[in-house]
Amino acid sequence: MNRKAIITGATRGIGREIAAKLAGEGIDLSLVARNKDRLQELAGELSQKGIRTFTIAIDLEDEEAPGEIIRQTVSEFGGIDILVNNAGMPHKAPISEADPGLWNKMFAVNARAPYFLCQQAIPYLKKSNNPVIINIGSVVDHKGYINQSLYSATKHALAGFTRVLAKEVQEDHIRVHLISPGGVYTELVGEMRPDLNQEEMIQTTEIADIVSFLVSYRGRGVIDEIRIRRFNSTPFD
Repeated sequence: MNRKAIITGATRGIGREIAAKLAGEGIDLSLVARNKDRLQELAGELSQKGIRTFTIAIDLEDEEAPGEIIRQTVSEFGGIDILVNNAGMPHKAPISEADPGLWNKMFAVNARAPYFLCQQAIPYLKKSNNPVIINIGSVVDHKGYINQSLYSATKHALAGFTRVLAKEVQEDHIRVHLISPGGVYTELVGEMRPDLNQEEMIQTTEIADIVSFLVSYRGRGVIDEIRIRRFNSTPFD
């Protein structure tokens, strides 16, 4: 029987690449994003790989979204083996331009949604023979960048609860991983920063390869966190 995975932010960038990679490995997918048309298009493509797909068009800003995602996925697939919290909302501006509304929106998507998705998924992950949670963080969760104070705050929150969660579910044999990449070239990044050289940036396929390894690896060693930098950035900076 195929393993079952939930991927948020599945229709674009890193999420889409992760979905394609896991589908190729025979993992059934619950695909989560806001755009229903994009979801249906992606599900159609991935179904050709011989897996089951299920789509959930929902806004992670909604407080009820995490519970609804878990409920619908379990109803469709009967369980959960893998949760990939990939969806995120970027923002680049000085702290003077932030406001409470934007703060609440970004924390809702980048921190609150993955937190409660983990909480709601745990009872089902405990029943899995190979349960895995992967949270996609960012270089800003451990380094400071000018004009990214709000985005950094949300990713620090994600990283912080990930580290605690890993300890809380260790006895349940649920492996929890944090992936913190530097600049990854995505469609959104290309639109925001057309000046960036795509060839110098981390590719979405590289992140998908790492996710693939983490969900399949079950050795005696455990990788808690992976930090990834661009090849031309300073090592161990």
